[in-house]
Amino acid sequence: MSRPVYIVDGSRTPFLKAKAGPGPFTPVDLAVQCGRPLLLRQPFAADAFDQVILGCVNVIADEQNPARVAALRLGCGPRMTAFTVAINCGSGMQSIDTAFRYIREGSSDLILAGGAEALSHAPLVLRQSAVEWLSVFSGAKNPLDRAKAAAAFRPEMLQPIVGLERGLTDPITDLGMGQTAEILAHDFGISREAADAYSVESHKRLAKAQAEGWLAGELEPAIGRDGAVYDHDIGVRPDSSVEKLATLKPAFERPFGKVTPGNSSQITDGASWVILASEDAVKKHGLKPRAVLLDSEWSALDPSIMGLGPVLSSTALLQRAGLSLQDVDLWELNEAFAAQVLACLAAWEDEAFCREVLGLPGAAGTIDRARLNVDGGAVSLGHPVGASGARIVLHLVTAMERLGLKRGIATECIGGGQGGAMLIETV
Repeated sequence: MSRPVYIVDGSRTPFLKAKAGPGPFTPVDLAVQCGRPLLLRQPFAADAFDQVILGCVNVIADEQNPARVAALRLGCGPRMTAFTVAINCGSGMQSIDTAFRYIREGSSDLILAGGAEALSHAPLVLRQSAVEWLSVFSGAKNPLDRAKAAAAFRPEMLQPIVGLERGLTDPITDLGMGQTAEILAHDFGISREAADAYSVESHKRLAKAQAEGWLAGELEPAIGRDGAVYDHDIGVRPDSSVEKLATLKPAFERPFGKVTPGNSSQITDGASWVILASEDAVKKHGLKPRAVLLDSEWSALDPSIMGLGPVLSSTALLQRAGLSLQDVDLWELNEAFAAQVLACLAAWEDEAFCREVLGLPGAAGTIDRARLNVDGGAVSLGHPVGASGARIVLHLVTAMERLGLKRGIATECIGGGQGGAMLIETV
């Protein structure tokens, strides 16, 4: 049994660049901020969903299983099943993919799926030396042992580590995500100037989309507890230039690295939802489908070159559909790093890579940059890891609708050496 799966609506919060200290919203706060207006405009009650699925990586202690907490706060009712998924950067897309498979196979008809992340709320963790000292001190049996343990204490043990720093380091290769982008820049000859130029383009495309009101159909303002209104993505720098970016020092491989804070995705808070429905649900509730989710693909590769994940997953998706790169009208390729996006494009153009890695007879071809991330991406928007996959799916649909296009692919690399892709057509 295989049924069509429709995307009928969606929304997201503004993406808020992390500043000093925790931001105004937790992951569930963000999910509720964009979820509530989304559900209020539907012709069915919030408890009509079969289930709620949410991607979230940095779950905070007060919101275990944020999908369930969000579902209850959204009024979906105590009988609503809800669960959280995590596959690093692909979590928001994984939530949609899980919903897609439930509906396609006939076990569900209506699912709320998305992602939420508040990277500014990433916890501070103790150093291993402090953990070991506390273990010895708490296990002391008598005053003498406690005194000996106390004497071993060192002030530097109190210096915490931001949990996000550990989360962005691959435990298998011991490489930070930025270092994996440096490897790709080296392997595919991506220059610092090219990465900076891509970054500038991302900012200018987002600034134009904001000025033209192109994001209004997907964006819901978020209101803080203090009454502050957040109505736009705040990471964009319309005055960005290659000359300004050239003054920044490499972030990971000094002094000659290509990856800088200016051409990398921003640390950001944000959330996004989409509503997926079967044909039966569309008829039952009088819904108007916006797009059909045709297929999805997940791939894996060496973690040290994780940024090439979109090349593997998208190519496999295209082969199964009997399509080429040129058959895709619009692409959303998550901008983890400018150099990483450019490396993906270069890989598709590389004859040896396509033959040896992708199993193609030759180079896959070129993706027209005018069809790629047309309204900017994570370099200018930010990359709240649990939410980005859901955002690029939602924006792909809204951008195709605006431009009158039919077929698109949303794809992303995933920390740990994986990639995800979805093939979508507008209705």
